[in-house]
Amino acid sequence: MPQDETLQMLKALTDAKGIPGNEREARHVMKEYIAPFADEVSTDGLGSLVAVKKGDENGPKIMVAGHLDEVGFMVTQIDEKGFIRFQTVGGWWSQVMLAQRVTITTKKGDITGVIGSKPPHILPPEARKKPVEIKEMFIDIGASSKEEAAEWGVTPGDMVTPYFEFTVMNNEKMLLAKAWDNRIGCAIAIDVLKGLQNEQHPNVVYGVGTVQEEVGLRGARTSAQMIQPDIGFGVDVGIAGDTPGVSSKDALSKMGDGPQIVLYDASMVSHKGLRDFVTGVADEKGIPYQFDSMAGGGTDSGAIHLTANGVPALSITIPTRYIHSHAAMLHRDDFENAVKLIVEVIKRLDRKTVDQITFD
Repeated sequence: MPQDETLQMLKALTDAKGIPGNEREARHVMKEYIAPFADEVSTDGLGSLVAVKKGDENGPKIMVAGHLDEVGFMVTQIDEKGFIRFQTVGGWWSQVMLAQRVTITTKKGDITGVIGSKPPHILPPEARKKPVEIKEMFIDIGASSKEEAAEWGVTPGDMVTPYFEFTVMNNEKMLLAKAWDNRIGCAIAIDVLKGLQNEQHPNVVYGVGTVQEEVGLRGARTSAQMIQPDIGFGVDVGIAGDTPGVSSKDALSKMGDGPQIVLYDASMVSHKGLRDFVTGVADEKGIPYQFDSMAGGGTDSGAIHLTANGVPALSITIPTRYIHSHAAMLHRDDFENAVKLIVEVIKRLDRKTVDQITFD
């Protein structure tokens, strides 16, 4: 276990298992870490965690949302030989799945499996050149029959998660883990409340762990409806463009160069007034940042900004390599600078400033 308190939190969050609709374990971890800094903690009807920290009770409501769920799989059936058929839950690229270890969470405990397919040695040459389709894959848990798998507790509907342990790399700023998408957003929400502990802030801050983001921004919709925020921040992962073969026209951001201020994605055009305010604070405090835009994909901001009469919202993301796979990598400095930036922004979001951002 890492000695550093922050690394302990990041390990606990990322090692936790929680696909969309099964976020309980991740929610409990987030609650454990955020509760000491919150005045109250509650859950909405879908299971999103809402931690409230009150500065000025009559001030604007500021929502900082990271999603609890990770991409994974769900058991759909067990065949006669004990092999598991499954459904992806969230977006997966077939090429990152084969021969990967997974954990099936059953009513009798966790079971280890591996994703398999027909071996290439017995395929015709043309078939070998093509990626294996997800529908042709299965999970092998070492069972000899359907009855044995059932005896071990495997049931259709069981959650299946990638298996990977949190790892600090040789460059200790580089952190490798499953589920950075989006336990890093949950960690940002926790540390923002922590960073406001001894600070005056003219507002009420909501640190939120939303559910079911990967299947349609669902928990952000319900939790924002409950909160009715005046300003919303979706904190999530973004694409790092600093690996071989990626050009600047594909993705601009580099790990370690600061959090990403998202200009637009498929779910939202960011609010220009809020975006300008945030970058102004970053410039004033010397906090590094990068601009990013994504033609595909979206974040919780996409649901938050459509709440009630509309909410000025902005996505602040962490450049991350290899998302939606078993292991992703990010840079600790980007996480810490995102927290620092959001804390500084919140300290300035009084009623007058929020009204100016919203109605100017």
